[in-house]
Amino acid sequence: MATGERRSAGQRGDGDDARLIAAVRRKDIGAFEELYRSYYTRLTRFLLRLVNRPQLVEEVLNDTMMVVWEKADSFNGASKLSTWIFAIAYRKAMKALRKQDEPIADDAIAERVSADPTPEESFSHGRQRSLLLKAMSELSPDHRAVIDFTYFQEMGYREIASIMECPIDTVKTRMFHARRHLKKRMAGGLPDWL
Repeated sequence: MATGERRSAGQRGDGDDARLIAAVRRKDIGAFEELYRSYYTRLTRFLLRLVNRPQLVEEVLNDTMMVVWEKADSFNGASKLSTWIFAIAYRKAMKALRKQDEPIADDAIAERVSADPTPEESFSHGRQRSLLLKAMSELSPDHRAVIDFTYFQEMGYREIASIMECPIDTVKTRMFHARRHLKKRMAGGLPDWL
């Protein structure tokens, strides 16, 4: 993710996030709306890839931001605000998936994710992108999350482990298995993607 997109899509500077969360703690609705808008695109993309069910995305996103509004005082600054918000989104998504019956692959997910491409995605070819998204949709939610956090959200293993509430070695193992699966599905093109 390029720095320019990161700023526009919501991963703002630490000072901006600190200002916004402080205002949200005071129940400043305007600051909350700004925070919501700044994280909306990144969270939506992450949730689309994670849950693989477009009909759940808005619900999980709203549940996530409701926790941010109601529990803003619980953010203690031990991590970045984005880490805290993505951890909430991850837990809400996993809870929503557990409530569902059997996972259903939704072919529309590739279209919805690619409808609003990032600058990095704009150079990619439609066929390769479709193959990648299809291969990712075949992964378990935990494996999709590790891939998404690493390559789309540009997070390190320590931050991912914090979000997923698991040891760093578990993150590394999930990454190994996810990449192995993607390598099988992406004939010869994996190094270009990962």
